[in-house]
Amino acid sequence: MKKFMDDDFLLTTETARHLYHDFAKDLPIIDYHCHLSPQEIAEDVHFDNITQVWLGGDHYKWRQMRSNGVEEKYITGDASDREKFQKWAETLEMAIGNPLYHWSHLELKKYFGYEGALNGDTAEEVWNLCNEKLQNMSARQLILDSNVEMIGTTDDPIDDLKWHKMIAEDADFNVKVCPSWRPDKAVNIDKDEYMDYIHKLADASGIDIESVADIKKALSIRMEYFADHGCVVSDHGIEYVMYKPATDAEVEEIFAKKIAGKAISKEESDKFKMALLLHCGREYHRLGWVMQLHYGVKRDNNRRIFEALGPDAGIDSISTSAPINELADFLNELDYTNELPKTIVYSLNPIDNAAIGTIIGCFQSSEAVGKIQHGSAWWFNDNKTGMREQMTSLANLGLLGNFVGMLTDSRSFLSYTRHEYFRRIACGLVGEWVENGEYPADDKSLQKIVEGISYRNAKRYFGI
Repeated sequence: MKKFMDDDFLLTTETARHLYHDFAKDLPIIDYHCHLSPQEIAEDVHFDNITQVWLGGDHYKWRQMRSNGVEEKYITGDASDREKFQKWAETLEMAIGNPLYHWSHLELKKYFGYEGALNGDTAEEVWNLCNEKLQNMSARQLILDSNVEMIGTTDDPIDDLKWHKMIAEDADFNVKVCPSWRPDKAVNIDKDEYMDYIHKLADASGIDIESVADIKKALSIRMEYFADHGCVVSDHGIEYVMYKPATDAEVEEIFAKKIAGKAISKEESDKFKMALLLHCGREYHRLGWVMQLHYGVKRDNNRRIFEALGPDAGIDSISTSAPINELADFLNELDYTNELPKTIVYSLNPIDNAAIGTIIGCFQSSEAVGKIQHGSAWWFNDNKTGMREQMTSLANLGLLGNFVGMLTDSRSFLSYTRHEYFRRIACGLVGEWVENGEYPADDKSLQKIVEGISYRNAKRYFGI
């Protein structure tokens, strides 16, 4: 029997152990998409206890605590941090096979030196150990200790980026913290608060917005501002990638209806969104940015919890409504005029893996190695099974060796062990293929592949 999560965790072959320990383990991290707070990095925040680091805003954990019958006061309510930690420890004991079990213990081992298992009985021991060590830890120290080279935060077009400027001006902190452009609020015309946001966008861009043309101009102005502050990546969180062509006049009429307070149909909403997404895509190509498309999620399913806590409360699910053909048509629209930027496509629904793999192969070019990427297994899929399935599908249909690899997509400064988790799974998968005789035991080629997937491909792709 193997020891619980030892140095060879998930590395089931001799080749896998060699690839991980000799090639992947010590490489720096390019965390090109996350939800860390740039303010907390700029201010180098300290944490009073492990609950603040682990449970604050972590809806992955919240939904599992609810599944364990935990009262909401111990999850997002007014219970003490110690009580919340106890409830999480009791929940984690039940999470056999869940990636949260692995992530949590990788974090305990890496940052706090804890080799045991967290459960209801050991919660007090772990609480005291972590809190003692946290006294000498800070946001920046955790980043540096994790060997992070670049962080891509998630930022709204109206953000003044003052925290990014503060970080960039600090010569004592050499990690690149880049803003990432997330224009969802400027695109989502179907939201009740849309016009309120457009007024804010007008203020941030310095122009009056009375038309769709003005929205596009305002977004372009803000993109230039983001570019001046180191942005190289955009990100769109959308229900699906739509292709609903419309003339400029049609789109202007839709916006005029919104201004007048009239209802917008689903088809009109899609036409409007597509027009702005195409504008953004063309601008990304001009600026040399990477476009990320995250889709396939049905958000805020539980009305009661949403009304109490708002979005990102652990009440989202996989959607089956994404019309995959429209993704191909959208990319084709940009490619036809040579304005398709480097693009990473993520679907929350794993049944899209093969379709994405075939679509991205239609739009590759000499403009960049692996110009169009099938993004890492995302959200409900960033577990051992989901990662292996995504990489296997990519290998079957494309070039796994050009894959840009993992991202944390997290709000926690402890989450960099997700890169370790990914690297172990990737090395395990490649190691199996080698030992099955499906790829030669050629160290030079294997090193190039493993180091590429773990670090070097992302460094090249994002121009870090």
